[in-house]
Amino acid sequence: MTTPIIGLEVHLQLHTEKKLFCSCPSDFAATPNTRVCPICLGLPGTLPILNQGAVILALRAALALGCTINPISSFERKHYFYPDLPKGYQITQQRQPLALGGRVETPVGAVDINRLHLEEDAGKLIHTGGGTLIDFNRSGVALVEIVTAPCLTSGSEAKAFLHSLRQVMLYANISDCKLEEGSLRCDANISLSGGERTEIKNLNSFKAVERALDYEIQRQGKAQAQGEKIIPETLRWDEAQAKTVPMRAKETPGDYLFLQEPDLPPIQIEVELVDRARMSLPELPRLRAARFVLEYGLSQERAKLLTATKEMADCFEQLVATGATSLGAANLLLGEVSRLLNLGGELPSSHQLAELLALQEAGSISVTAAKEVLAQMFAQGESAHSILKKKNLCQISDNAALEKLAEEVLARSPGPTEDYLRGKKKALGFLMGAAMEASQGRANPVVLKEILAQKITAQPKKY
Repeated sequence: MTTPIIGLEVHLQLHTEKKLFCSCPSDFAATPNTRVCPICLGLPGTLPILNQGAVILALRAALALGCTINPISSFERKHYFYPDLPKGYQITQQRQPLALGGRVETPVGAVDINRLHLEEDAGKLIHTGGGTLIDFNRSGVALVEIVTAPCLTSGSEAKAFLHSLRQVMLYANISDCKLEEGSLRCDANISLSGGERTEIKNLNSFKAVERALDYEIQRQGKAQAQGEKIIPETLRWDEAQAKTVPMRAKETPGDYLFLQEPDLPPIQIEVELVDRARMSLPELPRLRAARFVLEYGLSQERAKLLTATKEMADCFEQLVATGATSLGAANLLLGEVSRLLNLGGELPSSHQLAELLALQEAGSISVTAAKEVLAQMFAQGESAHSILKKKNLCQISDNAALEKLAEEVLARSPGPTEDYLRGKKKALGFLMGAAMEASQGRANPVVLKEILAQKITAQPKKY
């Protein structure tokens, strides 16, 4: 099979309160057709007004990807007729985009960016059993479109790129990147060497991107092997049938009748505007991970996991700033905290986690009790001290109390005690388990183990 040639067009809804050319809110899940006005509905006589906040966010996205900012960019009208496009054209950037070039580093290699430009979103079609409804709330929402070079060769590479791109965009607070809400969507262009190109539209999950591309590679390869001609067409991915389905013939740039937008002057990007966007950029994940290795002595793998999200990385540094060791903070966040996050919980505040970690490192709370406290933090948002007091989970480290506990356990367990004295060291594990159970997990295990061993060896042998 010849080598697949894949390029992606990623559409990101910018994290703005207002739409791109009007003052309508851009919030998600409002009642259909309640976030509209004459401008975003395309009524005659209306004039668009560019949202400067969207320009700043788009510049920030371009800088985060290492793009070259064009000093002057302009808007065009892209004509096509579809029910969710009320004006009959989309305001976008074709000839002079906001930025060119750039690169995204991924676990499977670097992916080059061709261009990044601003444009408005279309409305949303809602298909029902009785017909198709249109919600224009999304119409006019600010987008950046990020177009890769045709340098990808598989569905897995495309998925890796999207994961890495999403991570950078979330770090830079460009977009909330919620695929399930459509704020990150992807079109994929694919051909095999020497063959025609097809486009798969509106892929809204990483899994769908990978599966659709892998299917299309196989489909086109099989068609080529049989001497069939690939038709340049626009496809959709049918998840239920696990196959691509034709939608329409593939458009060419000439089909869109691009015309200069007469109601919007070109954007002149001043140096001060670029500096303003650059100053608002946080430290991005790859650089932050490298710093974590050098500054905190973490392994590269741990640093990568801790910087997977900005929230986790911020929490780690805040924990260390409170006096926690980097090892203790990393163990807590990558262990039980990550497990609870994967179950759908929300990350507690760094203050709450620091309180718990301090108690654990001071020996005031056992590992078992710490897990219970952490689960309550996720569920109720209470402080560690409040939970410990309510559930009586403080660790028992008092020698007198632990000696009494050890004596009671040994008195109830003569068999394991004798086994230990005969040289069966595993018997101590049984006795430890019984003692920890009797203390409801509150006994300090290190001190308890030492006391148990001393108490056993002090007993007279019965053989």
